[in-house]
Amino acid sequence: MPVFYGRDIASPLMLGTAQYPSPAVLAQAFRASNAGIATVSLRREGGEGQAFHSLIRDLGVTVLPNTAGCHSVKEAVTTAHMAREFFDTPWIKLEVIGDHDTLQPDVVALIEAARILTADGFQVFPYCTEDLSVCGHLLDAGCRVLMPWGAPIGSGRGLNNPYGLRSLRAHFPDVPLVVDAGIGLPSHAAQAMELGYDAVLLNTAVARAGDPVAMARAMALAIEAGQLARKAEPIEARDMAAPSTPLMGMAVLG
Repeated sequence: MPVFYGRDIASPLMLGTAQYPSPAVLAQAFRASNAGIATVSLRREGGEGQAFHSLIRDLGVTVLPNTAGCHSVKEAVTTAHMAREFFDTPWIKLEVIGDHDTLQPDVVALIEAARILTADGFQVFPYCTEDLSVCGHLLDAGCRVLMPWGAPIGSGRGLNNPYGLRSLRAHFPDVPLVVDAGIGLPSHAAQAMELGYDAVLLNTAVARAGDPVAMARAMALAIEAGQLARKAEPIEARDMAAPSTPLMGMAVLG
């Protein structure tokens, strides 16, 4: 199970709380997924008040507030401070969006905001790209977890750059890594775990599915399968066939 900032998390599946057809479906999906962390936008919380907060609390999961929708350092830092006061946690998922179409993070502003928030006592989970240099600067800024995207938020494209994600895992073997955004299918989640990632964060793939509860369960099973596959040390891919039945001992037919 993942460990973030010294805290053990019950499950490597992290779920967002937006876009569900109803609060009841949201609760059922979380229970089906056994998710260990729920990400919550302060802006959404402000619109729905204590009823939504009570719903999340009753799920018994760890809350990770985020700065979703922020496009500047000032906006993200202000939102993070408001979230810390409201949710009473130093954890913050830091998003600073740089492009309206792809929702790609503004990595320069992200590093600056991470440095400011870490100095203010926050434990930052930065939504970033898989760029090694950017991730190195985020670690230098005080982040102890990295959350590279798999693909643009809500796109369902899966892992656009498996090579980059694999390289990031190899380059920072001791840093908790979470694939955040772009997951559309259980196979995508399994692939992330097979690469050695510590957790997967997704929202749209479950919330907007025809049956969110069934998809939540499917994601949980896929992540478990990916973990087991990683631990089982899978064979390496080959360019040529390798016979599974040995030639020695076979009957010689005249």
